[in-house]
Amino acid sequence: MSAIDELFEKTRAENRAVLVGYLPAGFPDVKTSIAAIEAMVSAGVDLVEVGLPYSDPVMDGPVIQAAADQALSNGIRTTDVLEVARASAATGAPTVVMTYWNPVERFGVERFAAELAAAGGAGLITPDLVPDEAAEWIAASEQHGLDRVFLVAPSSTDARLALTADASSGFIYAAAVMGVTGAREQTSSLAPTLVERVRAVTSTPVGVGLGVSNGEQAHEVATFADAVIVGSALVKALHTGGIDGVATLAAELRAGVER
Repeated sequence: MSAIDELFEKTRAENRAVLVGYLPAGFPDVKTSIAAIEAMVSAGVDLVEVGLPYSDPVMDGPVIQAAADQALSNGIRTTDVLEVARASAATGAPTVVMTYWNPVERFGVERFAAELAAAGGAGLITPDLVPDEAAEWIAASEQHGLDRVFLVAPSSTDARLALTADASSGFIYAAAVMGVTGAREQTSSLAPTLVERVRAVTSTPVGVGLGVSNGEQAHEVATFADAVIVGSALVKALHTGGIDGVATLAAELRAGVER
């Protein structure tokens, strides 16, 4: 049983959803990104997504793109991201890296898996890698005991949902909208149906992301999903309110999932 499996078992016993928080490594700098992760874990985030800044994102909205651009301008490297993941894992929160596939391929799939595992990482979220093309990653992740979090969307066919669920471990990332990341005024009406469709083909937990920005929305998503995933809102909080801003929002989100 992985650290992520143990977390979902714990929160099921507590009758609540897992709160997942995303922050990009190196924004606004490496030291501050680590401190912000530590603050959001202390405030109630259960599972951390460490973003690997990338120059050509396909699903990131303007908030995360701007943060990634700043981190890249500051010279962030994959080795730095792994060190941020190490610091995050040291908090006791299961930590995954969220990354587009190209940086992993350039770094070396086996090498990346080995170094992420050595840093205490729990797995990888790969938004642009589909299971059909992930044989090398599946083999490396199995060898190093890392979870594989693949994405599904409202447009996914039933066959695609089943294929993705079969290849995933830890949890499945359900993108609640057909679009890029970013806080929204309302949560997606498509998300509950998508979660229901995924649960028809697997018992693996389902986390819903894209759009959650406050405690009320976190509560709403927690009523039907196993995990509530928050990214852009936390990045914005860090940008506008610093570490205290991240901690305040994380506490609000945690209160929302516990309601």
